[in-house]
Amino acid sequence: MSESLSSDLQSGALVYHSHPRPGKLEIRATKPLGNQRDLALAYSPGVAAPCLEIAENPDKAALYTSRQNLVAVVTNGTAVLGLGDIGPLAAKPVMEGKAVLFKKFAGIDVFDIELNEKNVDKLVDAIAALEPTFGGINLEDIKAPECFEVERRLREKMAIPVFHDDQHGTAIIVGAAVTNGLKLAGKKIEEAKIVSSGAGAAALACLSLLVALGAKRENIFVTDLEGVVYKGRNTLMDPLKETFARETSARTLTEVIPGADVFLGLSAGGVLKPDMVREMAATPLILALANPDPEILPEAALAVRPDAVLCTGRSDYPNQVNNVLCFPYIFRGALDVGATTINEAMKLAAVEAIAGLAHEPPSEVVARAAGGVAPAFGKASLIPSPFDPRLILRIAPAVARAAAKSGVARHPIVDFEAYQAKLEATVFRSGFIMKPLMQAAKASPRRVVYSEGEDERVLRAVQSVVEEGIALPILIGRRAVVEKHLKKFGLAIAIDRDFQLIDPEHDPRYKDYVASLVAIAGRRGVNPDLARTLVRTNATVIGALALARGEADGLLCGLEGRYAERLCNVRDIIGVAPGVSDFSAMSLMITNKGAFFIADTHVRRDPSAREIAESAVLCAAHARRFGLNPKIALVTDSDFGSEDSPSAAKMRAALDILRHDAPDLEVDGEMKADSALSEVKRARVFPNSRLKGVANILIMPNLPAANIAYQMTKMMADALPVGPILLGAAKPAHILTPSVTARGIANMTAVVVAEAQHHDEEPDRT
Repeated sequence: MSESLSSDLQSGALVYHSHPRPGKLEIRATKPLGNQRDLALAYSPGVAAPCLEIAENPDKAALYTSRQNLVAVVTNGTAVLGLGDIGPLAAKPVMEGKAVLFKKFAGIDVFDIELNEKNVDKLVDAIAALEPTFGGINLEDIKAPECFEVERRLREKMAIPVFHDDQHGTAIIVGAAVTNGLKLAGKKIEEAKIVSSGAGAAALACLSLLVALGAKRENIFVTDLEGVVYKGRNTLMDPLKETFARETSARTLTEVIPGADVFLGLSAGGVLKPDMVREMAATPLILALANPDPEILPEAALAVRPDAVLCTGRSDYPNQVNNVLCFPYIFRGALDVGATTINEAMKLAAVEAIAGLAHEPPSEVVARAAGGVAPAFGKASLIPSPFDPRLILRIAPAVARAAAKSGVARHPIVDFEAYQAKLEATVFRSGFIMKPLMQAAKASPRRVVYSEGEDERVLRAVQSVVEEGIALPILIGRRAVVEKHLKKFGLAIAIDRDFQLIDPEHDPRYKDYVASLVAIAGRRGVNPDLARTLVRTNATVIGALALARGEADGLLCGLEGRYAERLCNVRDIIGVAPGVSDFSAMSLMITNKGAFFIADTHVRRDPSAREIAESAVLCAAHARRFGLNPKIALVTDSDFGSEDSPSAAKMRAALDILRHDAPDLEVDGEMKADSALSEVKRARVFPNSRLKGVANILIMPNLPAANIAYQMTKMMADALPVGPILLGAAKPAHILTPSVTARGIANMTAVVVAEAQHHDEEPDRT
């Protein structure tokens, strides 16, 4: 096991990879196979028709097969992450992980291919033979210097994009960071002195791309394990490294660092010393990209040079240089034009797009997702976040245009407005819908109290919450039991260090809690005797009191007991927000077709038209915290007057109320569920609908309909549920269900924190 992983992360990763089924990938049919005709079309005899079309015109493979959206992630396992030469089989989890990123970020399908071959000739032949299957090849974790030769020869042999991400992905992000860092410092790249620590595949690719951006080779100094790369050196040299060899008497990093404008570190932790940083030029740009320990920690560099601009490879510091910023979107653009290669022009276009995005004012969607505040371009925002939803919208079109302009696009895009709209439709289709909330939570964590603090799922979720830094946890539970469970489950978190504990048996605030409960609920039958019992025995009551008293910013409860009972506790102690008549609830369903909210899944059994309208407004407010533009459908058994049922009439009345009270909302109804989810279907029955595209908030006519839709979507669409999300509470409080997982609790923690941030900014709004 890796010593850098906690025991919990190790065990959790093994469970994650093995359950409920081994691995992270599966293959699914995209066409129906429900009857004999379907089988005849999919296979013999019908399949002969597309086969003959492709035989006559190979370009038609993009029309009749998945090839144009299929990439091979290929490795021989000789340089895997920080694990080294562990072999192709042990590399498979990493390759599956890369495949997941392609799919989630850019909708690209991937087969991971692990080849047991170190001979360059044989490796090249094996990969080249795959060309009929794939639209592109992503080389991964092949050691230097062989990786240079493998990629060069494959690009000569193959008429599809071949991209070694370890080299070029890192180089593109570094290129954007250097472009913006020098611009921030008022320097020109052609005049900048650049010093590199590390001369592997990534470092040399970075330097080559910087030269393409205008850097002068005579201003670049390269160092590695043997010291400075100089003319005449014979050890640890290769042809590409030789191109950066300098005529110099300097032999160490210490000797070449004085006056450097840029330090590029792709080597090992701690090699750049504070004394070296002192000797760098004004406003130095330091890219300390070694993981997990950078060449110098940002705080150490800033202590001696407050004017320095820092980038690392880590997510816990600003300006993370992460390949996921570019590789999915470069392939997206290349595949969409049928590019024969990924050339220098396409890489430079990606650099320009990434650098340019950092200068853009944060969009309304990004600002909302970040809790209303997003950093502007500067020292702390030199490059975009890896989870900025606009990355695909900037990089893919830029790459597609560059491919066409440089003559390597088989199918150039004619209508870029339509292409942009298509990309926009995919932005929030991924399972990364939680990322905007996670980022917002990390930026400003809040105190979250968990009522069932002894539960294994809560403890595992809190371990993740602490590691991610998204909240300041407060657990309710008996100290001895919590300590026993932490030890039993091998968790690294500790009471009083990583989270606070409210122990119902020994908390010094017991009398204060009893007095608070009597003061709040005394007129609703809670006398002092009952209050004393509840504060000893009811964890939801304790958590709600902590929230009401200002000792926490949000509450998660409900893993035990009935939802209705917990709702009564929240209603009595927390209450509803000003202007809200009562609670309602919605559930987020993350499916492979997008993210959808369903309401009201848990509270109002048969809401009135006004209550439905109120629920729709509350749902829209929460959807915006996820960075989504609310598109609301009022769903029932009627399509715009096709039926005259009571639920249809209720939805029509609700629409009238919304038109009056919330005229800016994109909402329409009444409509059937298929009309809500298909603009084509909706246009056939009502061409003038105000709702455009696919609805992402489905308001159901009653609780049974909403809950049935929720349960069926969860099972039949294999959806990831988040929630239920309680709407209308005076303070952020959410009641989960006994089926919730540790992952679900962690996701809801981010929801609570984002809501608490919003509550602090606008305390009179829900």
